[in-house]
Amino acid sequence: QVQLEESGGGSVEAGGSLRLSCAASGYRYSSYCMGWFRQAPGKEREGVAAIARDGTTRYADSVEGRFTITRDLAKNTLYLQMNSLKPEDTAMYYCAGDSRVIPKWSLLGPRSYNYWGQGTQVTVSS
Repeated sequence: QVQLEESGGGSVEAGGSLRLSCAASGYRYSSYCMGWFRQAPGKEREGVAAIARDGTTRYADSVEGRFTITRDLAKNTLYLQMNSLKPEDTAMYYCAGDSRVIPKWSLLGPRSYNYWGQGTQVTVSS
C-alpha cells in the first residue's frame, strides 16, 4: 500500500524559509514521478514543483528561483526547499506520486497523480 506523509510546514514571516519533507512507504521514489502541490482556501489545487523519474524537474512560474524540489532515493524522501517566502505562498501543501510515465508538460497537473499525502500547512505572514 502506497503511503505519503508530509511534514515541515509551519508559520514564518515573509522572506523566511521552510523545508517540507514527504516520506514514502510502499514504493521506491526512483520508479515514481513526484510532485508538490498547494491549495489555498477558495482556490483550486495547483502544481508547485515536480520531479520525473529521470530527475527532470519543473516549477510553477510563481515559485521558480525560490523553491527547489529534491529527492533522497536512499531515504525514499521528497523535499521542497522554500526560500524567500511570500504571503501568497500560504496554503496547504501536498505531495503526490504516480508510477506512470508522466509527460513533462503534465508534471504539474494534479490529475496526473494517483497517490496523495494528507498535507501540511504553510502560513506566511507579512
